[in-house]
Amino acid sequence: MSAREDRSDTGVRYEFVVSAEPQRSRLDAWLAQLPELSAAGLSRSRLQALAAEGLITVNGDVARPSQRVRPRDAITVYVPPARSPEDLIPQDIRVSAIYEDEHLIVVDKPAGLPVHPGPGHPDGTLVNALLARCPDIRGIGGELRPGIVHRLDLDTSGLMVVAKTQIAHQGLTEQLNDRQFRKEYLAVSVGLVTPESGTIDAPIARDPRHRQKMAVDAGGRAARTHYETLEELPGHTRLNLVLETGRTHQIRVHLAYQGYPLLGDAVYGKASTLINRQFLHATRLGFHHPVTGAWMEHCADLPGDLSSVLETLHGRPGNNR
Repeated sequence: MSAREDRSDTGVRYEFVVSAEPQRSRLDAWLAQLPELSAAGLSRSRLQALAAEGLITVNGDVARPSQRVRPRDAITVYVPPARSPEDLIPQDIRVSAIYEDEHLIVVDKPAGLPVHPGPGHPDGTLVNALLARCPDIRGIGGELRPGIVHRLDLDTSGLMVVAKTQIAHQGLTEQLNDRQFRKEYLAVSVGLVTPESGTIDAPIARDPRHRQKMAVDAGGRAARTHYETLEELPGHTRLNLVLETGRTHQIRVHLAYQGYPLLGDAVYGKASTLINRQFLHATRLGFHHPVTGAWMEHCADLPGDLSSVLETLHGRPGNNR
């Protein structure tokens, strides 16, 4: 095996070329045993996380942790520079709170607000807003994403629960992992959905050709979305969706895979003159309170931009199946 390491202010890039027969090793396991990576503190779980972000490639394609390593594979591992917790600053950003107590806060995240700092948005995020409102969340559940239990895409609006104490973070995370959350979304898709209700059961993985996208892939992680038609609109369908799993971009990928992409989703469908983002809103969120055990359900009305789109569609001449 040949190896190369390049360091810069933008991160560290490791390049390997497999020379010997790797005996059908999984990529994540094979990388974890390399001395160059283990010395850098890159555990198997950390490597899996890098792969999930599209930062590991094999022969130029974004890699899956489970794929097999083959002779002559050219493997690249990119490790971005570490962020410091001190980089997180409180910022006065308006975010509506639906519910709050000493252990948690349920917020209605507006579209366009990133959940936490990352490439392209070092601040101006929900985390920065929460640090101003709830200073004690610093360090809860992790230094760089304090309080965060689950996420919404940048241009998806709606409900999120954030932990304010460590016990709440642990309890909410366990419920999320055990699929005890009830997460409902309201969406408008392009086309008249057939059948009118059902379950989309299709595994999802990182798109091997476009690392910023996800795709249905037989080798991906299990993903199930339950949907029900609420209303047929001219050339569109208003849907209620319930997530059984919570994969990245799950609703967007699943609906596009079925041939009914979200209205305005320029990544998995097409941009629209009706709206400048995908029509997707996390409208209902249910979970057990992590301390009292009481079942809680919270709802969020559609924001103005989505309501306006519905008004426009209702005013158009109807189409029949």
